[in-house]
Amino acid sequence: MPFTPFHMGAGLALKAVAGRHFSVLTFGIAQVAMDIEPLVGMLRGAAVLHGPTHTYLGAVPIALATAVLAPWLCRPLLRRWNLEVQHHRVAWLSEAEQWRPGTVLLSALAGTWSHVVLDSVMHADITPWAPWSDANGLYAWVSLSTLHGLCVAGMVAGAAAWVARRWLGRKRPGIGASHTPP
Repeated sequence: MPFTPFHMGAGLALKAVAGRHFSVLTFGIAQVAMDIEPLVGMLRGAAVLHGPTHTYLGAVPIALATAVLAPWLCRPLLRRWNLEVQHHRVAWLSEAEQWRPGTVLLSALAGTWSHVVLDSVMHADITPWAPWSDANGLYAWVSLSTLHGLCVAGMVAGAAAWVARRWLGRKRPGIGASHTPP
């Protein structure tokens, strides 16, 4: 799934569950970073597009690099998001522009490892457990249409649950309800 939004289904579902303890932007950056290797392979006409970065071990350095770069990359996006939601009078959808390092790192790892899982189902050239094994027990575990359907369902359900969670936790004038930080 090079550079497709399908990988974000898992990220939006995790955001709905973990709330402020998960950065969906960091997760998304990790998804894009994972597909740099296949992109280079496509441009060069390589026989194998998913090499060492598409292993659980190889995904770790990508997650670490993502965790270092994500705060710098995400901050302008979040500022814009927060301006937009305030402008449209849905400020309860605003997000904090600061994250804990652990949140960023775990979000990056979730992004890279989930990418390996999803691509393992889809691509025969992936050996997710290399260098210990060349087996890919997930390949063709479900059909591509089922995989894509599950990813879209995760996106829709995750986004809806995140909005519902934010709506229920918003501050309401005169009620005194506490607002859970994003």
